[in-house]
Parts: sequence; structure tokens; C-alpha cells
Amino acid sequence: MGESIVSLRGVGWPEIGVDDDLGALLVRTAELADGDIAVVTSKVVSKAEGRTRDGDRAGVVADETVRVVARRAESVIAETRHGLVLAAAGVDASNTPVGTVVLLPLDPDASARALREEVYRATGRNVAVIISDTLGRAWRNGQIDLAIGCAGLHGLVELRGAHDAYGNALTVTAPAVADEIAAAADLVKGKFSHQPVAVLSGLGDLLLPPGSHGGGAAELIRDGALDLFGLGTREAAVAAAMRDDPVALAHFPPLIGADDLPWGKLTSQHADVSVSAGEPALAAGSKRSSVLTVEVAEAADPTAYVHAGELLERARVLAAAYRLLVEDAFADRPRPGWRTIAVLRGLPPVD
Repeated sequence: MGESIVSLRGVGWPEIGVDDDLGALLVRTAELADGDIAVVTSKVVSKAEGRTRDGDRAGVVADETVRVVARRAESVIAETRHGLVLAAAGVDASNTPVGTVVLLPLDPDASARALREEVYRATGRNVAVIISDTLGRAWRNGQIDLAIGCAGLHGLVELRGAHDAYGNALTVTAPAVADEIAAAADLVKGKFSHQPVAVLSGLGDLLLPPGSHGGGAAELIRDGALDLFGLGTREAAVAAAMRDDPVALAHFPPLIGADDLPWGKLTSQHADVSVSAGEPALAAGSKRSSVLTVEVAEAADPTAYVHAGELLERARVLAAAYRLLVEDAFADRPRPGWRTIAVLRGLPPVD
């Protein structure tokens, strides 16, 4: 893009109610120019779309939750039907009358597209629109505004395959441009300023042509199969131990070729218990599998059998964490002086 001078300004709005025309209000108040980016707080979009509810906040959170990622007492981090992961499934009780809560827009990308189209119809100006909401970050304290809806620019700019100034190939670089803009916009919107809109000028090179909206903020949502952080710490441990929640189990990262097979980590802490893990030779076109054998010495006392059971349970927990299917296998002839307690085979899930 070369050198850019970027400016941000907040736009004050009155209290928003159901069926208010946000597009007309944006045109009337924001003094938009070609190439501007309007960042609109999700709450005003939700209010205009009638996404306000009376009553029990916990019940509304449960209704908006597709799955719980983590829970501590009354605090819930949840995934919504949009694929967003955020506190209380995005249900917010601030800046709304007492006894009511505000839900996220039903389709934030569609809301952004509608605003962009209305601005263009009314003014002929090419303006991008971002719908923003406040989220926490897994590894950082505090909150930040991010894009949950986007139209008129690519929310994610793919730079993989490009080269830096030293000639190094970029392999994972993909700036989340819409998130960066949403975060910057919150510096002028704030939480108490009655300015739910910010206008960013100076980045017109990012905009798509009129009528082209891009993939929306949905581009920023990580595919569940690639998400290494799909469960909270406690929730992951419970899911692997209980193995009764298929939705949670599906969020464990699957085994890939570079992974060590998990059963190789198991060791016996009892002299009369033997545990061994191996990886059978692969036939052409077959997937990796692992075989675990647990044996107890014939002269062992009952504590050895207890420890053997512990090892087998750990093996099943590890298999769940690696999304391996476990089946019983037939034992080879036992070694002299040993009893085979179990032979398990771990197989990747069927695609």
C-alpha cells in the first residue's frame, strides 16, 4: 500500500430501537467518503434487529450456546451458532435497560453487507463496513474489539507464499485486517461516549469494488479441525476421562503424521506389570495405528492387577485426546511366566 496517513473519528448516535434504519442514520451522521471504513458496534445492530430479550441471562446464554468451551462457576466461554467463541455466548447486559440483555446479530456479515449496500445506494460512495464486538483473548488480560461482521474488504489477507525484504518465504502470515481495524476503532468509540460508530479514513486501497463484499468475518473463524485450543483445560481433561461427549471429543486435534503415537508415553510403575506399545508396519494406503499390550507376572499380587487397570484407563484417556478409536485385539501367545491382561489397538477415526 505504500505510506498511508490513517485517521479515526467517532460518530455519535441516539439510542437505537427496533427497526431503526441504521443505513440512513449512518449516511446522515458519518459524512462518509469513498474509501472510508465504517466500524459499527454490534449492540446497535442487535437493537435495531430486535435482538433484545427480557428475563434470565443464564437461560438466554444457554439458548445462544452451541457448545461450552470452558466454565468456571457462573462464567461461561461458549461457541455461538456463528462459530464465535466468547464470554457468555455474546449475551450482554450492559448499555441496555435493567432486566434485559442484548444478543449478537443473527448474521453479522449479512448486517454489514446490508449497511454497505444502503450507503452505496444513497451516496454512490464505496464504503466498507465492519460490525465489531468485544472479546477476551486466551493468553492476555483485558478485552479488545474484533470483527464479527465484515463487507467490502477481505477480513483476512493471505500473504503465504510472498517473500520478505530478505527473501524469506512467508509460510503462516495472514494479517487479520478486519480485527485490526475493529480494535483501532474502539479507541475512539469507547464504552461510555455514545459513539457506537467509528470512521477510518486512509486505507482505501483495502476496499473491494462496489457490489463485491468479500468473504466476510467468517474468514476469521478457525476451522474446528485445525483449532488447537477448542476446549478449556479442565473441560479437555473431563472430556478425555469421561468419553461421553462426542461434541467435545471432536474438538481434540486429530493425529497427524508428525505426531508421536500417544501410548509410547506409558510406563509401568510396578515391577510385576509390563506395558509395551508398538506401531505395526503400514500397508500401502493404510493409516497409522498403535498396539498396546499390558501383561502381569503370574506370581504377582493384587496390586499389580490394580496398576494394570490404571494403565489401561490412561491408555483410553490418551487415545481420546488423540482422537483414536480403541478396539480390543487378540493377544499373541503370552510370554512364559506372564499373563496378558489386554491388547488394545488404536485407530484413527473414519473420515
